[in-house]
Amino acid sequence: MKFLPLHVQRLSAVWRAPRLWHRRLAFLLGAVAVGLAAACFAILADLAQEVFAALRAHSVLVASFATIGGFVLCAELTRRFAPGARGSGIPQAIAARRRETAAERAPLIGFKVTAFKVALTLVGLAAGASIGREGPTVQLGACIMFLIGNLAGLRQRSGIVLAGAAAGVAGAFNTPLAGIVFAIEELAKSFDRRVNALVVGAVAVAGVTSIVIAGNYHYFGNVRQGFALSWYWSAVPVCAVFGGLVGGGFSAGIIHFAFRRSAFARAVRARPLLFAAGCGLLVALLGLATEGYANGTSYHETRAALETGIGMPWWYGFAKLGSTLLSSISGIPGGLFSPSLSVGAALGQCVDWLMPGVPSSTVFLLMMAAYFAAVVQAPLTAFVIVLEMTAETSMALPLMLTTLTAAAISRLLCPVPLYHALSRNF
Repeated sequence: MKFLPLHVQRLSAVWRAPRLWHRRLAFLLGAVAVGLAAACFAILADLAQEVFAALRAHSVLVASFATIGGFVLCAELTRRFAPGARGSGIPQAIAARRRETAAERAPLIGFKVTAFKVALTLVGLAAGASIGREGPTVQLGACIMFLIGNLAGLRQRSGIVLAGAAAGVAGAFNTPLAGIVFAIEELAKSFDRRVNALVVGAVAVAGVTSIVIAGNYHYFGNVRQGFALSWYWSAVPVCAVFGGLVGGGFSAGIIHFAFRRSAFARAVRARPLLFAAGCGLLVALLGLATEGYANGTSYHETRAALETGIGMPWWYGFAKLGSTLLSSISGIPGGLFSPSLSVGAALGQCVDWLMPGVPSSTVFLLMMAAYFAAVVQAPLTAFVIVLEMTAETSMALPLMLTTLTAAAISRLLCPVPLYHALSRNF
């Protein structure tokens, strides 16, 4: 070794350092754990939705009462035992990165609050709430990396939390690129070489682990419509403007209630259980009106619409938007990703008639991307996540233009991005 150049000797010493390998092993185990947890959570979430489907098949009246009772139960348990579990989970991850110590991060991404988050999200899905598991999976991923990082004495705690959250996105959707882009664009709002190396590593390991368990799948199937020149491009501005306006209005509505910016919002939030019961009742009624479409994630209906080009009644998208808004402001745990994607695809039926020469699947896909980009105001994430979920690479450019335009329009209605605004509550 002494005959080697000095820089080679130093590099060799670094690679042979036991403490360095200890940290790498801890990080690897954490990423594997995130992938396992994301896959298991996905399986349990599907089972929870099957429970609600079985309730509806048995009796729509029983299912409606289960929705109301589920909202009240989840809201009360969250309020009493884990206030940090309410809502999506992504604002908690953003807020946790701003905290300096482990004790300050624990109420947001500690074991107790995350366990309540996962359990109550499953209860909410079983009760028919219009919520998703993706936001909670982000909080779950951040929690796992946070706990393992503390045990192993890893540095860059903020970066570890970011890596866990990104791995959660990748594991939830089987979209590794979207996990990386979401971490940079939405969670971090910055680019740091060392931190993003952690993010890429965590996403890769968690993604492989999830694939081993759930298989290598496309979340919304394979959409193979292609995107021709000329008339097809007329769908881009129409979907971008409509999706941007509706998605921006949705985000503004959630922020309005979250910060009690009116006398009505303050009055209803002063009675949390009554408010949760009222939200549950309205969601149950919307579910009855749409034959269950307004409940849950509406994943199967959305996938069928994208693959076949056969949409739902034009007002189903607004009904789903209403049930998602009510679920989000009710105080129960649950994410926005899946319901927002479903809302966007359903809203495509509202503009499909304007473009008779454009395949309906193309319109639904563009509207899905536009609405989702407007809600989260993360256009690159929306573009990548829709592209990865549907394997429709021929629409890369129109999807990118649609998401960028929709997010810009959304900022006119909602200047602060939704998740960053909500993170101030934590």
